[in-house]
Amino acid sequence: MKKKSRIHSVMFHVGACILGFFMIYPLLWLLASSFKSNDTMFQNAYSLIPERWDVVTNYLSGMSGVGGVPFVKFFLNSVAVTVVGMAGCVFISLLAAYAFTRVRFRGSGFWFGCVMVTMMIPPQVMVVPQYIILKRLGLIDTLTALTLPWFFGGAFFIFLLVQSFRGVPKDLDEAARIDGCGTIGILFKILVPVVKPSIVTASIFAFYWIWQDFFQPLIFMSSTEKFTIPLALNMYLDPNSYNNYGGLFAMSVLSLLPVVLFFIIFQRYLVDGIAMDGIKG
Repeated sequence: MKKKSRIHSVMFHVGACILGFFMIYPLLWLLASSFKSNDTMFQNAYSLIPERWDVVTNYLSGMSGVGGVPFVKFFLNSVAVTVVGMAGCVFISLLAAYAFTRVRFRGSGFWFGCVMVTMMIPPQVMVVPQYIILKRLGLIDTLTALTLPWFFGGAFFIFLLVQSFRGVPKDLDEAARIDGCGTIGILFKILVPVVKPSIVTASIFAFYWIWQDFFQPLIFMSSTEKFTIPLALNMYLDPNSYNNYGGLFAMSVLSLLPVVLFFIIFQRYLVDGIAMDGIKG
């Protein structure tokens, strides 16, 4: 029995390693391609070993940017939009979830249902009215245009936080009120520490969605110096001139680092935030 168990264990781990390799292969290919020269990059495209190394040239040409704008500028634009948009989205979603679960008002169930219905609306449909509103406000071609829509919260984040709040007994609210804690105090002193894993989970998703967003910057932005990373990477390819694949892949690798680091730092909260259904001792 022990021998059979060991065989099953070995087969399981070997199969998991093979499957994991196929899953991570695109990232390995991207990293390896950032080391290859433009001349030999696609001669043996499936190989992860460069035929001719050109690391310094690729990363320097990528950092020099496009259109006279260095890549650092695109990076800073993405950081500003992502951090501000994530903070606004999660904060407003937190307030909305608190109102739906802890504040009594007429039609709360109806309005919560309306919020949930918006999850079925494709984001591309919302771009047209958003563009019209931002145009009338004079915010087109500004970084504010990329952050302001996120300040109205997100249906997915509201739903996630509502489920977490519902798992917290209301007896804690009553006990806090007896001790003289107000409505806002109950939220930030009692509930927020309890549902922190869900808040971090919402922040991870918001960070990723805003960071990789290509469609909204494409519609709202026109000045090159205000582009975010996803839109800037598209400019490294020009069908009418030289395609800088080496610089494109090199900057793609750098653009993945913030997402990977953010996930690694807060990954321990991810599973707890999704699976949370009550107070954990």
